[in-house]
Amino acid sequence: MESYLEERFGGVQAKNSSEEALRRWRRLCSVVKNPKRRFRFTANLEKRGEAEAIKHANHEKLRVAVLVSKAALQFIQGLSLRSEYVVPEEVKAAGFQICADELGSIVEGHDSKKLIIHGGVDGIAEKLSTSKTDGLSTDEDSIKRRQDIYGVNKFTESEVRSFWVFVWEALQDTTLIILAVCAFVSLVVGIAMEGWPKGAHDGLGIVASILLVVFVTAASDYRQSLQFKDLDKEKKKIQVQVTRNGFRQRLSIYDLLPGDVVHLAIGDQVPADGLFISGFSLLINESSLTGESEPVAVNADNPFLLSGTKVQDGSCKMLVTTVGMRTQWGKLMATLSEGGDDETPLQVKLNGVATIIGQIGLFFAVITFIVLSQGLFSKKYHEGLLLSWSGDEALELLEHFAIAVTIVVVAVPEGLPLAVTLSLAFAMKKMMNDKALVRHLAACETMGSATTICSDKTGTLTTNHMAVVKACICGNIKEVNGPQNASKLCSELPEIVVKTLLESIFNNTGGEVVFNQDGKYQILGTPTETALLEFALALGGDFKSKRDETKIVKVEPFNSTKKRMSVILELPGGGRRAHCKGASEIVLAACDKFIDDTGSVHPLDKTTADKLNGIIDSFAGEALRTLCLAYREMEEGFSILDHIPSQGYTCIGVVGIKDPVRPGVRESVATCQAAGIMVRMVTGDNINTAKAIARECGILTEEGIAIEGPEFREKSLDELLKLVPKIQVMARSSPLDKHTLVKHLRTTFNDVVAVTGDGTNDAPALHEADIGLAMGIAGTEFQLTVNVVALLVNFSSACFTGNAPLTAVQLLWVNMIMDTLGALALATEPPNNDLMKREPVGRTGKFITNVMWRNILGMSFYQFFVMWYLQTQGKNFFGLERSDTDVALNTIIFNSFVFCQVFNEISSREMEKINVLKGMTRNYVFMAVLTSTVIFQFIMVQFLGEFANTTPLNLHQWLASVLLGLVGMPIAAVVKLIPVGSS
Repeated sequence: MESYLEERFGGVQAKNSSEEALRRWRRLCSVVKNPKRRFRFTANLEKRGEAEAIKHANHEKLRVAVLVSKAALQFIQGLSLRSEYVVPEEVKAAGFQICADELGSIVEGHDSKKLIIHGGVDGIAEKLSTSKTDGLSTDEDSIKRRQDIYGVNKFTESEVRSFWVFVWEALQDTTLIILAVCAFVSLVVGIAMEGWPKGAHDGLGIVASILLVVFVTAASDYRQSLQFKDLDKEKKKIQVQVTRNGFRQRLSIYDLLPGDVVHLAIGDQVPADGLFISGFSLLINESSLTGESEPVAVNADNPFLLSGTKVQDGSCKMLVTTVGMRTQWGKLMATLSEGGDDETPLQVKLNGVATIIGQIGLFFAVITFIVLSQGLFSKKYHEGLLLSWSGDEALELLEHFAIAVTIVVVAVPEGLPLAVTLSLAFAMKKMMNDKALVRHLAACETMGSATTICSDKTGTLTTNHMAVVKACICGNIKEVNGPQNASKLCSELPEIVVKTLLESIFNNTGGEVVFNQDGKYQILGTPTETALLEFALALGGDFKSKRDETKIVKVEPFNSTKKRMSVILELPGGGRRAHCKGASEIVLAACDKFIDDTGSVHPLDKTTADKLNGIIDSFAGEALRTLCLAYREMEEGFSILDHIPSQGYTCIGVVGIKDPVRPGVRESVATCQAAGIMVRMVTGDNINTAKAIARECGILTEEGIAIEGPEFREKSLDELLKLVPKIQVMARSSPLDKHTLVKHLRTTFNDVVAVTGDGTNDAPALHEADIGLAMGIAGTEFQLTVNVVALLVNFSSACFTGNAPLTAVQLLWVNMIMDTLGALALATEPPNNDLMKREPVGRTGKFITNVMWRNILGMSFYQFFVMWYLQTQGKNFFGLERSDTDVALNTIIFNSFVFCQVFNEISSREMEKINVLKGMTRNYVFMAVLTSTVIFQFIMVQFLGEFANTTPLNLHQWLASVLLGLVGMPIAAVVKLIPVGSS
């Protein structure tokens, strides 16, 4: 089966699958009872197509807009322009001078002419009643008026579907519709033959069962939808830096309004349409909106920023102009949200399993109907009455047909893909509680099969709370962890050195020192920038006054390729100076001079360079992140259009920044390693720092290799194949190095998961993913066992005895236990630490393993033996000798079959462990499902005989039924002792 599934349903990837692959597996699902339910959590390919069309249209629209804008600018240069725009009265009344539609046409259309007519960015800010420096006023009335005129930054989402929508969808099950027709015919014929109410019992029994199945299914599906809605809310919690009332603060993207001033840096998503206020080297990736991969330079000449695009390089301040559904991104997101997420490879395989079993079930159902009905047709044929049917004969034929249809109901495990989806959704929710956000089910599924973790260092394995603890200034090493030490260092340094050092730190930074509403200073920026700024403040520096002394004319922001940041300052007395900071060995290599302890500048000879490199290594050996700061006086001919020079600098000093390892990381790494999961560190830091942290975390072992990105890049393919399995630390890595490592790990191992966030959560996150995957597989094992036994019992009985012991109503009840309640119970298992001791499945691991086959066949054989024994010897065993005891025997068979499933559900909690009761009582959903199943089974047998074709059982018969189910548990334990290969 595994090879068949892989061949037909194996083309779907964890992400970015081709449309053809997604369409192909849908076409292969030939036996589907309810398409609306089966394909609920799969991508809507038609909506995906609409989204792609919108992207293409956006691309063309922007291309034309840019060309028209350029032509218009050339034409209007030197001309005086008059505005024909008329401000709507309601906009004026609200205190604004420009409407939302006009703003949208300017930014979305890249209309430079209109922008100039409205006075440029300054004019737009004035008409929006905002300040480019202080941002919006947070006066409640002002915010309300602004929202009324311009809208809010939220996208149209599909409404939460009510419970009754799920009832309607559940009613669209083809087999249930056929059974409903059978019930109607049974009611009509029965009442005509036997009158009311006796003649209605069979028909009403089927109707009641159908309604019960529909409402329980709808309740389960409705609960799933609420679960996914909660997940969706968590995934969309994104905050940005804004200035309001003159103060920088973090704000949800949903609270942004036109007039807000937003601060953007590398990696940020543009949260609304807007205009560039100020910034440096800003490159925007618009591929998410237009499909165009080439980044766009945004500056004062091209100030248009579009919602949904990403900052690829640089930083800026942006004036928000258009929000929510007025933006193209809002319209695109509304379409994409209807398109849904890609289905996961496991979901597709489960749909394949459901299809195969459905085909087998359909075949058995047809054969069962033929076998059950052949006696009746044979009799009618010999009597010459094929065209003449009595009411009783019609009802008998209808019952045979209903049983055949119900076999299909039971045989097609429609809820199987939904069960695993629910398991993964529960796992995602638990991972969020562990502060590990996974945005897609496919990622959760992949994590459950992980064999390798590629973890970043900063903020993942470490706390990301940094502080400068050592510094080498003017060749002297000083401890600076604390204001007193910093103050002492300042007093020991020449004044010119302190001045140059503060100028470097306060100007060559992506951070900022601001004052909050309480009058206290607040440092904004990355942890590294924050540490440096705190160090400068401790030295007695004043951020604002130091920034006011000079003017920044050019910035080249830090990125992972250059591993340094540089600025050009215009000095008050004339002339320009460059400042550079970054990876110590890279910046030091760019220096040819240094400052000595008197403040004098000298050529950097080999002896001094070796000394400084030794200091860098000693800092790194103490697990400190090292940065080198340098400056250079610029010559007269330098143009700001040129790149900032990469050589000729004077070394100011080296600082060592402490970033402590997170508590619990070492234990988390050990847990992963015990589970057979390889943990590797991939970082941009110095190799000695990386090695020290890796040893502290337990990642780097005696057999492991630590390598730098540049050295890794130079290796041949053959060398890499031998080297990659041993790499435990990669330092000074670029994004390309990380991708290359992952690619080779995929070819060397089965799978890779790159987990970011809190490093202590790697093990819990994988643990929850493991649980989700394991419980999905457990649900599959349970459902397949019920499928096999139900098919064999009714088919074999029909073949050998001419009747089916399980009626349509009883099979519908069994189907509900299996397809809905069982799936829900097994999908909600609580954490089990033993799962992390299990070897990971890996990319090529089989879904239906030999272990699963062993358990399925073992339990199926036992249950079939019990059912067959009861059919052949049950009357003797229970002393049912009279001819009218068939109903009693069939009731015992039905009762025993249900209790076999109840106890098999418990056994399915663990595929290999004997102790299946551990932690069971902590799963309240599981206990509630088992309890309600047993209670309703008792009611069904004892009190609903007319509808369920049962008769009340005595104590002896009840004990025997329960005992036959209970014996299945030790049988399952014995079966688990049979050795089989894991794959």
